[in-house]
Amino acid sequence: MARNRRLILSSPSEVWSLLSDGLRYGEWVTGTQHVLAADPHWPEVGARLRVRVGVGPLALEDSCVVRICEPRRRLELEAKAEPFGAARIAMNLLPWGENTLFTLDWHPLRGPGTRMHGLPVDYIVAVRNGMMLTKLARIAVREHGGSDRGAPAERPG
Repeated sequence: MARNRRLILSSPSEVWSLLSDGLRYGEWVTGTQHVLAADPHWPEVGARLRVRVGVGPLALEDSCVVRICEPRRRLELEAKAEPFGAARIAMNLLPWGENTLFTLDWHPLRGPGTRMHGLPVDYIVAVRNGMMLTKLARIAVREHGGSDRGAPAERPG
């Protein structure tokens, strides 16, 4: 499992507004080339998001389904990328004063990732997820008039 935390200098409601717009995932989810489709009822339980992920010409289609949704508090997705299997992605938003302590947990569910997780795979995923949280924090701050100065650097683990 890979776990990342980041203090985002925006309120949980402001951060949630980004999570609840499936068409914006490509802006902050590292490796997403294009959002192909988002169910209109995203992020309700059962809603799906289809994306193209990859680097350069190496791309595949991925899909996410919402497994748990507690608005402004918690969103859990099951991401599927064949032939690599599926992973659980859990996002928790904790009010921290006027800001948000954001926790992202990633855990393989099925496929080769279940046999390969641990070092170094979890470290690589933690670095990728740290990049995602940095992007998410910057967008939230930019759109909601905050300042990214003074935010502690995110660290894996």
